[in-house]
Amino acid sequence: MAEQSVLEKAKKIFENFLLRQGSRKTPERFSVIDELYALPQDEHIDVEGLFLLMRNKGYTISRATIYNTLDLLVECGLAVKHQFKDKVALYEQALTYQHHDHHVCNQCRKIREFSDERINAIKETMGRELQSAITSHSLVLYGDCQIENCENLAIV
Repeated sequence: MAEQSVLEKAKKIFENFLLRQGSRKTPERFSVIDELYALPQDEHIDVEGLFLLMRNKGYTISRATIYNTLDLLVECGLAVKHQFKDKVALYEQALTYQHHDHHVCNQCRKIREFSDERINAIKETMGRELQSAITSHSLVLYGDCQIENCENLAIV
């Protein structure tokens, strides 16, 4: 049997989550997951961006439905919510999520993802020193990138 696509797996997880919660399985909720999982895996999007994307594709959906659905997706582990400095909340898909940290440019606001094993080593060391089984962490570096015409770049 062929392996299920990431989107099909996400929809099945979401469907089971909604059933356990006693929540309705509406087409609008599933259209949000369709569009979130259609984005490139490393893309971050806010509610307004998702709303405009969906409206431009002909969906009739409210911002409130998008907000509520994204909250449900975060709750069931299918989306990750980030709050970077003065930006609105941004979301990214989480089913195939591999932990990473972020750099946010102070000028263009572009978000770049990165991973570095040294950060995990620090996390483990601090866990031992604090006598804590650290299960997760969040690191966001803010700086002025050195890209020429940085402020003219598209905002992620």
